[in-house]
Amino acid sequence: MAEKTKENSKSTVLVLGGCGNFGKRISRALAGSGVPVIVAGRNRHRAEALACELPNARAADFDVSFEFHTHLQRLRPAVVVNTCGPFQTSDYRIAESCIEEHVHYLDLADGRAFVTGITALDSRAKAKGVAVISGASTVPGLSSAVLERYGSEFSEIGFLRFGIAPGQQAERGLATTEGVMTYVGRRLKPFSGIGRSVYGWQDLYRQGYPEIGKRWMANCDVPDLDLLPAHYGIKRIQFSAGLELAPLHLGLWALSWLVRAGVPLELARRAGLLLRASDWFDRFGSPHGGMHMLMRGRDSQGRPHERQWFIVARDGSGTHIPTVPAIILARRLVSVAPVEAGAYPCVGLISLDEYLEELKAYPIETFSYTARDGRGQQRH
Repeated sequence: MAEKTKENSKSTVLVLGGCGNFGKRISRALAGSGVPVIVAGRNRHRAEALACELPNARAADFDVSFEFHTHLQRLRPAVVVNTCGPFQTSDYRIAESCIEEHVHYLDLADGRAFVTGITALDSRAKAKGVAVISGASTVPGLSSAVLERYGSEFSEIGFLRFGIAPGQQAERGLATTEGVMTYVGRRLKPFSGIGRSVYGWQDLYRQGYPEIGKRWMANCDVPDLDLLPAHYGIKRIQFSAGLELAPLHLGLWALSWLVRAGVPLELARRAGLLLRASDWFDRFGSPHGGMHMLMRGRDSQGRPHERQWFIVARDGSGTHIPTVPAIILARRLVSVAPVEAGAYPCVGLISLDEYLEELKAYPIETFSYTARDGRGQQRH
């Protein structure tokens, strides 16, 4: 497919990493809903192959690390969606180029410092009249949507324990693996309600999920640890993630102790090897995963109150969940829907109803329980 280089479309979305685990799903969803898409990747053949499958799509092949500003001037999109992690080791050059060229910017960053620090670009983004939104993914996109829905039940949330547990057979990306490996066994920056040192992939516990059973969980470093207490007044917070297979989860936990002890394992540099080794175990796992949010506090009358919320994704559909905020926000930015100019994290920007509407085609269910009545509500 020949790449067009001088088209100026007010509705085109450029998806960086458009052939990757999340990028290809965003490209398909946007193109399928009539939004013109440029699928960008370093591998020309992969980008062109995906673009040929989609309506309203074309391909571009380049490395975002080199002369991105030049590529942006040539392609002239209305919105850039950046899926090129790991964001734990990234800077803001892509977002800065977008601001300079009056292009809206979204990313799926899960790097804590990266997402919380995006506000450093706020004045520049406002001056250019563009939106620069970081963390347009499960955290804090979905986690804040759940709090927006159920937060009114509480006069205060004393403790939020939440986490993500993907299925072993669900598709995994290298960038996500690299991101996690940057903090395994390392001391995390302090966060709300924790009066001790916390280390990545430690503090094990078992979390039960509706229908898919229990999963091991361990500490992860995400933007929500800073953003949600500040935005929703949460007193204490804990975020964890879990691997479905206990040998893999506990094996990584053992490695975290070696890193904590000072052994120079450089796990992030070995992420590719670890990912390939993990793939070998797929036959022993399932494609089913989930997310939990357990909120405890007091209701409007000062009585103890607890809300438990789960989302369970079957048959590998969980990989669609992180893409939803970027899809919804990209559509808004190319339509007449108002989006605030400035640079800010993706907190409270999407309602839970919007989120679930985007997922209705997939085998995904939500469950919500209160401790008071013990009843649950379920959505098919």
